[in-house]
Amino acid sequence: MANITSDLQTGVLTLTINRPPVNALDLKTITELQAAFKLAARDENIRCVVLTGAGATFCAGHEVAEMLAARGEKISYRAHLLATYNPLILQIRQIEKPVVAAVNGPVAGAGLGIALACDLRLAADFARFTVGFTGIGLALDSGVSILLPALIGLGRTTEFAFTNEAIPAKQALEWGLVNRLVGAAELESEAAALAASLAAGPVGAFGLAKRSFNRAILSNLEEALDYEAHMQQIASKGEEHREGVAAFLEKRSPKF
Repeated sequence: MANITSDLQTGVLTLTINRPPVNALDLKTITELQAAFKLAARDENIRCVVLTGAGATFCAGHEVAEMLAARGEKISYRAHLLATYNPLILQIRQIEKPVVAAVNGPVAGAGLGIALACDLRLAADFARFTVGFTGIGLALDSGVSILLPALIGLGRTTEFAFTNEAIPAKQALEWGLVNRLVGAAELESEAAALAASLAAGPVGAFGLAKRSFNRAILSNLEEALDYEAHMQQIASKGEEHREGVAAFLEKRSPKF
């Protein structure tokens, strides 16, 4: 069964992360997302992409159980990032078509990085944005270290990375983290209307504008992603990560 469902309507490809209960990401889901964006980039009939989550959560980040398995098998976190999230973030930024994130609920960790990589973000009024990584003793990855400061500034990013508190939807709107805030019941229709408008527009010109934005603001994105992978490899070997994961699984506060 696919973890990413897709629906193409009048030039708009809607991709839905469908991995209950909280749409946590695993290797299969990431691979399916990569394949979907590869198709979207090549198919001339696809003029805009909408990314959302099933149910009441956008994406809770990477599956902790898979992290445990990787650690047990001594799989390099750096190698994992180089094969999964790093190329996915670059795909989203480099596809020369608009990508809209319809953030239908809480989002954290790698899911946050994916949402930030999208061109526009519409959010339900109860959505919450959590950096998440430090809560389990990890460094930031999935482009969060560069994309979040680009949107809300270094000071705010540092506070929410260090405290691991969630940014409420209203605050996210005021800071420019999201473009629009809508009621949960209207999110799907609002995202569809925006995507249809974009799909009917000059998509080629949008793609060139996106290239310019990438060069002006995110010219070192690939380098930042690579450095994140180095930092994550260091963090993955630390006692803080072991304690953070243990506390998460035992539903208690970590003792760092």
